[in-house]
Amino acid sequence: MTVQENMMGAYGPWAAGLIGDGPARLSFLQPEFEDVEAWRGQARGRLKTCLSQPELGPASDVRVDNQFVYDGLHIEELSWQLAMGPRTEAIFLKPEGASGPLPAVLGLHCHGGRKYFGKRKITRTSDEPHPLIEAHHDHYYGGVAWANELAKQGYAVLVHDTFPFASRRVRLADVSERIRDGLSDENPEDEENIHAYNRWAADHESIVAKSLFCGGTTWPGVFLEEDQRALDVLAARPDVDDENLGCGGLSGGGLRTTFLGGMDDRIKCAVCVGMCTTWRDYLFNKCHTHTWMIYVPLLPKDLDYCEILGLRVPLPTMVLNDREDQLFTLPEMERADRMLREIYEKADAADRYSCTFYPGPHKFDLEMQTDAFDWFDRWLKT
Repeated sequence: MTVQENMMGAYGPWAAGLIGDGPARLSFLQPEFEDVEAWRGQARGRLKTCLSQPELGPASDVRVDNQFVYDGLHIEELSWQLAMGPRTEAIFLKPEGASGPLPAVLGLHCHGGRKYFGKRKITRTSDEPHPLIEAHHDHYYGGVAWANELAKQGYAVLVHDTFPFASRRVRLADVSERIRDGLSDENPEDEENIHAYNRWAADHESIVAKSLFCGGTTWPGVFLEEDQRALDVLAARPDVDDENLGCGGLSGGGLRTTFLGGMDDRIKCAVCVGMCTTWRDYLFNKCHTHTWMIYVPLLPKDLDYCEILGLRVPLPTMVLNDREDQLFTLPEMERADRMLREIYEKADAADRYSCTFYPGPHKFDLEMQTDAFDWFDRWLKT
């Protein structure tokens, strides 16, 4: 018997058959679903159950730790405390001298295999960024910090560290000595130490995922909770128009956009970059290229991965894909696009969905940023 190449060998076709090729049980593409609101309530309810999102309470002791002007932007270094872990650090940016409430975007940083960094991956606050951050900007973002570039277009932008990145990362001193691999938290900004930490943190992911499951929650559930608390902080600011909020990000930021945009109607406009495919793509082709942070146990029979983002229909949604993205297969990215397009068409909101495929590997380059910023302008600058 010839078995299609996959991640599970002879068991792959059987596993794929558990979810089948047709629409999932709670897909809006199932013929019995006609009323968007009734369907959304049922589908979100199931997703909420599967996510088992922890309740961390409101962000407390929100404070401005520093503020200054850089490159035409008013920048604030913020922090707040959640119910667990160290303080969350964040960067807030808006045009220097801006008055009146501004449309605002929650910028969601990527994963990139670099847990030592978080908010710095998509922001810049000085002419001398860390060399590894400068290389990160060059590799993924066309040499710029996209949150800064968006703020220059007249937006308030908040970028926060999320679990377990940067200020929210797991400190080596806090874990059992038997799993530290002889590493320590000393000289944290040293390049060699950063590389060593990132390697350790990659191996640590499976331990974190198992621990979260044992605690009765999921990694996407933790992401969603922390991102919603950051959205609370952004929306509460007097210089922010809380009726015109968006979110977006590449890769891990696109993953977080999928869940936040799919579950929180305060997000009026969402841009998911380099992170829209199907459960089948992960199962057959690409689970080995991805983090534990994606998976929601028991959900695939009810909703395909891309349909989580579709839960926001008819709110405006943009998907940006790279044709040679090494993290996904092109046929499954195209299949995800078809599913989302059909969802928006069925809801009579075809004009509120956009998907574009660009040449090249996994990235959010200047051309893609221009298209994303134009989409934000169309729907948030009212």
